[in-house]
Formats: sequence, C-alpha cells, structure tokens
Amino acid sequence: MAEILEIIMIVSFGASWPLNVIKSYKARTAKGKSIAFLLLIFFGYIAGIASKFVNPAYMAAFSEKWYVLFFYVLNFIMVGADIVMYIRNKKLDKEAAKNENN
Repeated sequence: MAEILEIIMIVSFGASWPLNVIKSYKARTAKGKSIAFLLLIFFGYIAGIASKFVNPAYMAAFSEKWYVLFFYVLNFIMVGADIVMYIRNKKLDKEAAKNENN
C-alpha cells in the first residue's frame, strides 16, 4: 500500500512537468521562472532515486517494484528538461534585451 501511495504522489507531481516544459518552450522567456526552485526539485528527485538504491528492502524486491523508481526517473528527466528550457530562455531574454538596446 505504501508503494501505491508513493506512486500516486510521484504521478501527481509528475503530471504537470511535461506541460510545464511545453509552456517554457513556447514562452521563450525565463521571466516568472525560478532556477533555484527547479534545482531544489531536481535535487529532491536525486535524493528520492538514491533512497531507493540504498533501501535494502526495496532493492530485494526490485523486480516487483521497479515501477516506483521508473516514475522518479521520469520526473527527474522532466525537471532536467525544464532546467534546459530555463537556460535557453535566459539566453533568449539576454538576446532580446541586447536587441532592444541597439
């Protein structure tokens, strides 16, 4: 039951990331985004993934519970993609500001 609740939590958090990445891509600006927030979430997923690998009970049952780790990794990738979009958009913001000054 604990794993099911954990998956519900991870899926709930993760459902918004693809939409957020698409929004970041289309917006072409980093305004309103916080890199500190994104990095904190990214670090949290690293800790969640690491917790699975250091948990002997989880690792002993990995063949039956691999899907829990899958959702952590999927969310980690989505947050990573949003960080990449932030970096891209920050560069676009700088270019736009430079063009405004010329």
